[in-house]
Amino acid sequence: MARNRHPEETVNRILDVSLRLFLEKGYEYTSLQDIIDGLGNLSKGAIYHHFKSKEEILEAVTDKLMGSSNRMLAAIRDRKDLNGQEKLKTIFRESLMRPGQEELFAVAPDIGKNPKLLFSILRDTADVVAPQYILPIMEEGIRDGSIVTDYPAELAELVILVANVWMNPMVFEDSPESSRRKFLLFAQMMEGFGLDVIDGEMLARLEELAGIYQRNK
Repeated sequence: MARNRHPEETVNRILDVSLRLFLEKGYEYTSLQDIIDGLGNLSKGAIYHHFKSKEEILEAVTDKLMGSSNRMLAAIRDRKDLNGQEKLKTIFRESLMRPGQEELFAVAPDIGKNPKLLFSILRDTADVVAPQYILPIMEEGIRDGSIVTDYPAELAELVILVANVWMNPMVFEDSPESSRRKFLLFAQMMEGFGLDVIDGEMLARLEELAGIYQRNK
């Protein structure tokens, strides 16, 4: 058998096709044969060369989905020109304003109907994003006086799960008005912690993205 000279390209093809199928059909209703058919000229052996199971493909898909976001979080976490509270605000702003969000919300189906994928994203948020990116910012904010809490680890989890899941229109199919109300409550909650990290521009952006999603679902 000829050696694959471009294994990374092959892996990316497998992940792209798998993600599309998981979102269109649901993880549970997508078979390995569906993935093979979607890849066209790749054999089952070529897939098993890189992944031992559909579950392993899902893990890799989740890693790819979260990778770009986590790189953004790491860059903000490591900045030296911002205090803890300013870093939190920058994270919320960049998450909403970064390029490509319109395209993502235009094509994304209801993630809530893909429980396996949703759970995988939830676990990554709780097990990776909160402790590795948000918690260090909370701890820095406590040291510099911009964040006041006795529970930095728990607050880190709460903030990122609310922001990434509860306020995500792709999970709960929120209308622009529902998204607006959730965002205003989130802002009120953050103010209760003494964190002024939400502004009107972010609110308008979330409503815009929710509208794009609703029009295209």
